[in-house]
Amino acid sequence: MTKISHPFHMVEMSPWPLTSAMGALCLTSGCAYWFHSNSMQLFFFGVSLIIMSSLFWWRDVSREASFQGLHTTVVLKGLQVGMILFIISEVFFFISFFWSFFHASLTPNVELGSTWPPNGIIPFNPMHIPLLNTAVLLASGVSVTWTHHSILHNNWSSAKNALLITIMLGVYFTILQSWEYSQASFSIADSSYGSVFFMATGFHGLHVIIGSTFLLVCFFRLLAFHFSPWHHFGFEAAAWYWHFVDVVWLFLFSVVYWWGY
Repeated sequence: MTKISHPFHMVEMSPWPLTSAMGALCLTSGCAYWFHSNSMQLFFFGVSLIIMSSLFWWRDVSREASFQGLHTTVVLKGLQVGMILFIISEVFFFISFFWSFFHASLTPNVELGSTWPPNGIIPFNPMHIPLLNTAVLLASGVSVTWTHHSILHNNWSSAKNALLITIMLGVYFTILQSWEYSQASFSIADSSYGSVFFMATGFHGLHVIIGSTFLLVCFFRLLAFHFSPWHHFGFEAAAWYWHFVDVVWLFLFSVVYWWGY
């Protein structure tokens, strides 16, 4: 009765989906409570719960892939399709922000002064920090591709160096964006421009942090020799996600920063 006669992976019972859902609930509720009552306890509890769930869930999936041999060819195809569908859903998530931006900018109403950017808004110069951030992300796209090429050719020293460079560039991007936000002359409450700008660029910044975390996990797995030239989808998924983040930034830079300047 315990013999497996199919190539699929029947996942065992796990507490991490439940704890992740509870963390997400506490995170969103904590944000609302933070905004209204200036208390961050529930917010940080939600963040801690999500981080804990992510670490243990990653641990279990890594064990299933690297030590238990449960990620067969059929399972890998399912994981690939799942990652592709996830990235497509993220594409439509950002399309909503671009839709909002074009709706407000192409036909600015009277409340905005019938002009774009609205009166009183001093937008960022796209040739300053935004251009530097563009160069940083493009360089990180090159280095993550270098990592993949090194893994395929069994060059583990080069793969480690290239992946570490990619993570450092992701952290550098986050630091630059935080610095940019601190220099802003407007806030998220300043008309539709401020709302769309901080929602679009802020969520992209969140995706950069998530992608950097994804790559950091892959770096530790690389140090532990979890990857091989023919079995490294965990890294491929992270690389796909990172390239998606790069492409979204190119659209943000072209539309929100440069065209909207």
